[in-house]
Amino acid sequence: MSSVTLTYETPQFLHSVIGNDISSLRKLAEAFDIQVTSRDGWIKLDGPEDRITAAQEVLAELEKVRRGGAEVSLGMLQMVISNTRQPWTEAPAEKILQLKLLGSSRKPPVLAKTRGQIDYLKAMRENEVVFGIGPAGTGKTYLAMAQALQSLRDKTVQRLVLTRPAVEAGEALGFLPGDLNEKVFPYLRPLYDALYEMLETDEAEKMIERGIVEIAPLAYMRGRTLKNSFVILDEAQNTTTEQMLMFLTRLGEGSRCVVTGDPSQVDLKRGVRSGLAEAMHILSGVEGLSFIRFEPTDVVRLPIVQRIIEAYRIHRGTGE
Repeated sequence: MSSVTLTYETPQFLHSVIGNDISSLRKLAEAFDIQVTSRDGWIKLDGPEDRITAAQEVLAELEKVRRGGAEVSLGMLQMVISNTRQPWTEAPAEKILQLKLLGSSRKPPVLAKTRGQIDYLKAMRENEVVFGIGPAGTGKTYLAMAQALQSLRDKTVQRLVLTRPAVEAGEALGFLPGDLNEKVFPYLRPLYDALYEMLETDEAEKMIERGIVEIAPLAYMRGRTLKNSFVILDEAQNTTTEQMLMFLTRLGEGSRCVVTGDPSQVDLKRGVRSGLAEAMHILSGVEGLSFIRFEPTDVVRLPIVQRIIEAYRIHRGTGE
């Protein structure tokens, strides 16, 4: 048995290294079957030497993330623990910081929190068209929005276009109250929410007013050519095959595109094939296009959400 004590400059910095969540120490202890105690600005690790070394590596990587100006999260802790057990990269902290997006004096930067999210951010940087496919809560739309806003900030695109199919869940749009904008707003609300979470309210509103950011139903895309734009199609599982082809052929010079969707959450009428399902079948291998498939382990909501998704997937006997 061995014992190692790690000392940090302040208790506050130590808390930031573990994501300001004392339960992180319990997860670290459980992951490597060691004893972890902490007080003030130190952490003590007791157990077999090889397991203590592995736990030290996890804490060292999280410290690098924190000193790199980024905040540590529970998902990030779990990713680094997983990488220590079954390595896929020698420097997880470096990967996370290399892909850091946005950030300001008031808003923290957006970071990848899982291996799937790291692959997704890399794909968006390297490809003209990216499909992010997987369950809810994996950050598909959120990270696409962050990459799009970063592209605007870097001036690699001139505008951001966000769109969703307006598929009714039991009600026809024509029977809902209000004018057209009021009818479709509920379908577009998640996109507005993500935008306002990443930007200051006045900045987001100015971008929308100036047309730098456009949020519209998919039907508004027909007949247009989108140049020098970062285009995001959200909830793509609810597109028809015709809508998907129409959307993908809107891209003009200097544009990039991200398509997000969850094949297990199709709301189309029975007998109508999903445009996302068809695209997954026929576009694999197209140059400049990448498919990133998220797993339940990439869910960054409450841990129980991962377990719920996995239970449904096993029950339904599907890998999607």
